[in-house]
Amino acid sequence: MQDLRVSLVQGDTRWHDPEGNRDYYGGLIEPLAGQTDLVVLPETFTSGFSNEAIAHAEDMHGPTVDWLLETSRRLDAAITGSVQLRADGAQGEGVYNRLLFVTPEGDVHHYDKRHLFRYANEHERYAAGNAQLVVTWRGWRIMPLVCYDLRFPVWIRNRHDDDAAGGMAYDLLLFVANWPTPRRTAWRTLLRARAIENLACCVGVNRVGTDGNGHAYSGDSAALDPLGEALVDLGAREQVVTVTLDAQQLLEHRRHFPAWMDADAFELGN
Repeated sequence: MQDLRVSLVQGDTRWHDPEGNRDYYGGLIEPLAGQTDLVVLPETFTSGFSNEAIAHAEDMHGPTVDWLLETSRRLDAAITGSVQLRADGAQGEGVYNRLLFVTPEGDVHHYDKRHLFRYANEHERYAAGNAQLVVTWRGWRIMPLVCYDLRFPVWIRNRHDDDAAGGMAYDLLLFVANWPTPRRTAWRTLLRARAIENLACCVGVNRVGTDGNGHAYSGDSAALDPLGEALVDLGAREQVVTVTLDAQQLLEHRRHFPAWMDADAFELGN
């Protein structure tokens, strides 16, 4: 494992404007070409978190997937974020809150949000995923997840893996989110808890601004080391920050503090 440069893109997503959002986020990340390994956009970055956006959901051959592929090639970096996509998935054909993880080589990995946000009736409009995703990128094993998933530690639990370079199932947790300001304490606290309990680095990228439903977002995007200490904490304004994750610090922490050896064994069901 080598150090990994991760760029947190904390933007003010335009409401129900996919083309405008591709232009907007494209402008924010264009200066990152050759300067980063991984670009992280917020949840539903083409529309905002909206049940109504389902009517205009793209598919895997639509303009947003094409934009991600071209942007990744141009930046020579992987890029990830979630969008509403109509696709076949765990619940058959439906619209999924689908995280896409795209590489410069043209690989498109995806993770369908497992835990749908019942409080906002997401579960009534969207289909849920049932499979985790771990992507190996530039020596790091990365588990990307979406917003509300952050509240469910059993789904996220890291495991020892003798075959992995870092000794665990994953090295970096990623969360993309539209997490409103009234629950910002939970966001900040749970990001730190997930890093600490899983002996992993953790990056969470949230949006800022106010959406079309009047919900305010305070950002609080952060990158955390495996001790839960903030490497960067972005606050509440639009900004793009690149942080370097220290591979040797992570491996040394796991060696020095092998809590994984005392973890409880269990299996996940459907």
